[in-house]
Amino acid sequence: MESPISWFFEYFRASYFLMFSMAIVLLFFILKYLMRPRLWCECAICQAYIASSWSAKFPNLCDWYAHLIRNSPSQTIQIHVLGNIITANPENVEYILKTRFDNYPKGKLFSTILGDFLGRGIFNVDGDLWKFQRKMANLELGRISTRSYAFDIVQYEIETRLIPLLSSVAGKKDDGILDFQDVFRRFSFDCICRFSFGLDPKCLELSLPLSEFAVSFDLASRLSAERALTASPITWKIKRMLNVGSEKKLRKAIMIVNVLAKEVIKQRRKLGFSEDQDLLSRFMGIINDETYLRDIIVSFLLAGRDTIASTLTSFFWLLANHPEVEAAIKTEADRVIGCNKELTSCDQLSELEYLHAAIFESMRLYPPVQFDSKFSLEDDILPDRTLVKKGTRVTYHPYAMGRMENIWGSDCLVFKPERWLRDGVFFQENPFKYPVFQAGQRVCLGKDVALVELKSVAVSLLRRFHINLASETHHSTPRFSPGLTATFRGGLPVVVREREIL
Repeated sequence: MESPISWFFEYFRASYFLMFSMAIVLLFFILKYLMRPRLWCECAICQAYIASSWSAKFPNLCDWYAHLIRNSPSQTIQIHVLGNIITANPENVEYILKTRFDNYPKGKLFSTILGDFLGRGIFNVDGDLWKFQRKMANLELGRISTRSYAFDIVQYEIETRLIPLLSSVAGKKDDGILDFQDVFRRFSFDCICRFSFGLDPKCLELSLPLSEFAVSFDLASRLSAERALTASPITWKIKRMLNVGSEKKLRKAIMIVNVLAKEVIKQRRKLGFSEDQDLLSRFMGIINDETYLRDIIVSFLLAGRDTIASTLTSFFWLLANHPEVEAAIKTEADRVIGCNKELTSCDQLSELEYLHAAIFESMRLYPPVQFDSKFSLEDDILPDRTLVKKGTRVTYHPYAMGRMENIWGSDCLVFKPERWLRDGVFFQENPFKYPVFQAGQRVCLGKDVALVELKSVAVSLLRRFHINLASETHHSTPRFSPGLTATFRGGLPVVVREREIL
């Protein structure tokens, strides 16, 4: 039997070796960081970023960026300490997303930042992996029957869960306040799980606490996004190596996300592949790698849950502040669908031109994804003559683009659905002027399905309920929490009252 003394020395030697190894790795990161060409920048923009002095005048980082870009002759700025070029110039956007698409992939650095969370999912890969996932998703989302399938799922969720939930609290003084952001997250989570996985998590029951998975998913999204805001990746890489602070929380959150993803795969196999060929069934018919399937599931959830919930939250916040737009939407719905008649088909949704315009106008001002970054493979020059060095992060900024007078006119800050109408019919603007759904080869494949969900919820709720903000403080500019999609800090508390049926 080994003596306590020899065990102690063996333990001490192993611990010493581990600490020595970690010190070597830490030294490597520090030396790599010190060899960077730019450690510091004295320009006003970089100094304001580092010191966060911009927060004294602007409620959100994206508002500060929009301010800087509006005052830039080229509509492009550089944050040197981040190695980031940020643009709201439509010509640059077209160049990045279409003309020189091959030179501006997501890139290894971006994949590293989000890799622990998104893995090899479609939003985090380039090349063959991206092409394969896009082709498979397009086979499903491109089917003529897909919109009708989505419509049926969404209508079921609305009629059997969302409306009963709102009716149960409508008019109650003490518990008549709902956090609409939370409600929409639950709703969109149920919808995307049923649509993409053929499974029903039944999250839209406020009597149940928000699942540990949903909380962990939000946390993983926020902490992953915060990695990109650090002036140097060495900060989060060291914390990840030591498993401390935010990186420890991120690792724990991702472990919980992984458990749910594995359970989805297990249940899908147990139930068999769906006759409706949901997205997951298509992928599982070809892929056996569970880690890869997990990454695909997380990407579906990010696209189908977070973006929808973000859009609906901003949309209803805007409507609460613009009752004339709400009234116009309801008038159009009564005309197209019929007073006190139920929505029955996608064809009716396609006739709601003003509603379509209002949703696009909402996303112009508050896009669910406020910015998107690529990394240059080689030296380049953007159309506005901005020099791009190899490996530079290049970001186009839909949030800032929606606030540019030269793009949208002097009333660019006004919520005005009419700007999207020509003789009462919706008019699609240049996608590089409005890259909310991206553009070029990476244009969003789920756009039509998303619009079915957004329109259905808007029509159904506005015709049945009066929805008002619960606090005057929420009439001011929204404050956003860090994340991969726009999230209202503090949620969206609303008071719900049922309308009188005439």
